[in-house]
Amino acid sequence: MITREALTGMILAGGQGRRMGGRDKGLEPFAGRPLVAHVRERLAGRVAEVLINANRNVERYRPLADRVVSDAEGGYQGPLMGIYSGLKAASTPWLIVTPCDTPALPLDLVERLVAGIGEKEGEHDIAVAFDGERLHPVVALIRTSLADDLAAALAEGERKIDRWYARHVWCRVHVSDCPDAFANLNTDDEKARLERVLGEAARAARVNP
Repeated sequence: MITREALTGMILAGGQGRRMGGRDKGLEPFAGRPLVAHVRERLAGRVAEVLINANRNVERYRPLADRVVSDAEGGYQGPLMGIYSGLKAASTPWLIVTPCDTPALPLDLVERLVAGIGEKEGEHDIAVAFDGERLHPVVALIRTSLADDLAAALAEGERKIDRWYARHVWCRVHVSDCPDAFANLNTDDEKARLERVLGEAARAARVNP
């Protein structure tokens, strides 16, 4: 079994936020806190270290992570570059990656990914979240020893996460019981809708514990 000490968690917040008018998505307010703070709750205490991959507003991110890691190469080259930067920065055998704009990820996400690799740990290098219909490649558990292979793929011009995963032995981890877990927030309307949905769910839980 992969232990807490063998895990680094990293939140991907290094994008340009184009669909939000160029705003830094990880710092967008959601239910009274930055989006990235909600995602951090899914990692803190369950991994040896929490990293945030950020390419701007680094000082604002520092209080929310053990370390802030910028892309190894500039130019906003996409999430695969962020993943590579995390694999290089991690001091553990495994890295869990999550996006910064999914505040409804299950609180036991780490445990689910670890259990998903489970007994296959010796033969699988990557575990990817699956909602029953679609894979979510930016929610994954990745062996950090793949860093050099990813460096070679990036040097060849690869920028598609799923194509890089296909070079390795990977498995799906079902997270189909959480319908809003992978809701990406790219607009203010999407953010407001998910705030309402989660708020109603929290109120219902208090009434019917």
